[in-house]
Amino acid sequence: MSAALRGSVAVVGVGEAGIPVMPDGSTPVDAMALAAARAVADAGLTLRDVDGVFAAGLQLFMPTLSLSEYLGLTPRYSDSTQVGGGAFIAHLNHALGALAAGLCDVALIAYGSTQRSGGAGFVTHSEPNPYERPYRLPGPVAAYAMMAARHMHRFGTTPEQLAAVAVAARAWARLTPGAAERGPLGIADVLAARRVADPLGVRDCCLVTDGGGAVVLVRADRAHDRPRPPVYVLGVGEAVSHRSIAQMPELTVTAATRSGERAFTMAGLGPVDVDVLQLYDAFTINPILFLEDLGFCRKGEGGPFVADGRIAPGGALPVNTNGGGLSYAHPGMYGIFTIIETVRQLRGEAGERQVPNAEIGLAHAPGGFMSSQSTAILGTAAAV
Repeated sequence: MSAALRGSVAVVGVGEAGIPVMPDGSTPVDAMALAAARAVADAGLTLRDVDGVFAAGLQLFMPTLSLSEYLGLTPRYSDSTQVGGGAFIAHLNHALGALAAGLCDVALIAYGSTQRSGGAGFVTHSEPNPYERPYRLPGPVAAYAMMAARHMHRFGTTPEQLAAVAVAARAWARLTPGAAERGPLGIADVLAARRVADPLGVRDCCLVTDGGGAVVLVRADRAHDRPRPPVYVLGVGEAVSHRSIAQMPELTVTAATRSGERAFTMAGLGPVDVDVLQLYDAFTINPILFLEDLGFCRKGEGGPFVADGRIAPGGALPVNTNGGGLSYAHPGMYGIFTIIETVRQLRGEAGERQVPNAEIGLAHAPGGFMSSQSTAILGTAAAV
């Protein structure tokens, strides 16, 4: 059944707002609504056309209700699935099904955060973990540091190879107007940065910014007369493996092995077909693990694979072409921006950072402590 949905839905609008910081007094709903309005306008539609709303957030308890009230929307279908930073690629999957079933005609996926300007640190409605909280585990950074340390121990991955991920991201960000960090960054700078959770230093960790992002989808038969070239959903996959880091089955293997396989199977494609990748880089270990688990290199070879500029501008495999969460923006949850940047690349709208002749893009994001994984493969009309 999923193969029958290949190319049946297209992204026709994208929008962002508030990167790296929203105006004083702004709320997460402000950021989300601004991005949503821009995405709807980008699609050549009006807010009155939106009848499907998909949203998630760290700071908002009922985000679809808050956004709908703010924008005056009365959707007949809504979804606030929360599986962490990759929730928006999961929403893409759910919107695909809802549109195909006629449950809505115009689907809006949105996110907003004032994580930087809110003044309350890392705000979240997440429930406390009764099994890890007594040990004062310092949040996601400690969990991902454990993954990095295990990968280094098991496969010989080096700090320099981790640093190469951050350096590549910064090189892309230097080509991206509006990126939060555009200054020069070298391997030595990453290695010399203050340690946060060994082996990760500050430059191995994502930014803390505000920001909103939004995506608009319609069925393919309504996509051809939009102002921008449509970008078609060729394949989507989801997977869940655990919640607590203590229950992660293997610290060096993620459920991206399953979400990626599902997306590639639906799309009828493989890693060799992908022109550009957006891999949620909350920490430098993330793209290394995802490149392995999605099949771009063998398990344990991710460190050498990213070394020597392979994923940087001019390299053989363009990864995180806007600068990613490490240098472009990271407003608490980054997954929606992997979709937005993929769309911009496939439309040919990425300016200096444009990947030539990009026809097929992959967006991937995890949630929690690598607890969920969501993968989407998008393509131009030529790829359908």
